[in-house]
Amino acid sequence: MSRATVTRLFIGGGLALIAGAVLAIAAVWIAIANDVFVMNGSDVVGIRGSALAFSLLGLAIVGSLAMMGGLIAGLVAWIGALLNTWQLDSKAWFIALLLLGIFNFGFFAMIAFLVAGPDGASDAALRKTQAAARATPA
Repeated sequence: MSRATVTRLFIGGGLALIAGAVLAIAAVWIAIANDVFVMNGSDVVGIRGSALAFSLLGLAIVGSLAMMGGLIAGLVAWIGALLNTWQLDSKAWFIALLLLGIFNFGFFAMIAFLVAGPDGASDAALRKTQAAARATPA
């Protein structure tokens, strides 16, 4: 997977995550503002069934699905970055991405990869072209 594809996937996943969070939070705020929740102090003890309540529930579900899609896209982008850096001769980027991802710092690893990471896919294509040129008799 090329670095450009990983970049687009990671940024798209991040935007989907943010949009889903905004949508879900807006649904909850609208529900609170319109007394959809039955409150006992600070606890929610019930929901007043109405068309608004079911509409907001649907809105919250759509927001949650968008957040899950964004998280899955981020995971796929991280795996793509791992596959990309595996093709390099030096495995430093691969090990850094792998370890940071395993220890829950994958977001920072991906930001570093997007800002300064190498493109292993273009390096592999360059090596293949150079090998084919050397193999061709002159």
